[in-house]
Amino acid sequence: MAFRFPLATVLRVRESIEQREERALQQIQLEMARVLRQIEELSAEIAGARDAQDEALRQPVPAGYLHGLLWEAQLAEVRRKALLSTLQVLEQQRDKQMKVYQTAHRNHETLISMKRDQRNVYEQQQVRMQQKSLDDIFMARRHRS
Repeated sequence: MAFRFPLATVLRVRESIEQREERALQQIQLEMARVLRQIEELSAEIAGARDAQDEALRQPVPAGYLHGLLWEAQLAEVRRKALLSTLQVLEQQRDKQMKVYQTAHRNHETLISMKRDQRNVYEQQQVRMQQKSLDDIFMARRHRS
C-alpha cells in the first residue's frame, strides 16, 4: 500500500498560493528596480543640465538658452520627485506583499512538515508490519521443526 497524504489537495493549493504571492512580490521588486534606474538617469540628467548651466554662465550666451537649460533641469527634478513618490509607494507595497508572501510560505511549509511527519510514521508502520510478517514466518517454521 502506497503512502497517501490526505491533505495533498490542500498542499497543492497552498503551493500555488505561495507561488502566486512570490510572483507578485517579484513584480513589485522589478518595478522598484525600473523606477530606481529612472531616478538614477534623471539624477544624471539633472547633473548634466547643471554642468551645462555652469558652462553657459562662463560664456556669453543668449538668455533664452540659459532659460531653456534651467527649465530642463527643473522639469527633470519634478519628474525625479514624482518617481521618488512612486518608489515610496512601491516600497510600501513590497513590505505589505512580503508579509503576505511570508504567511503563504509559512502555511505551505507547515503542510510540507505535516506530510513529512506522516510519511515517517507510515514508513515506521511499514517496517513494523514487515518485521511482524518475518517474525510470523520464523515462528511458523520453528513450530514445524
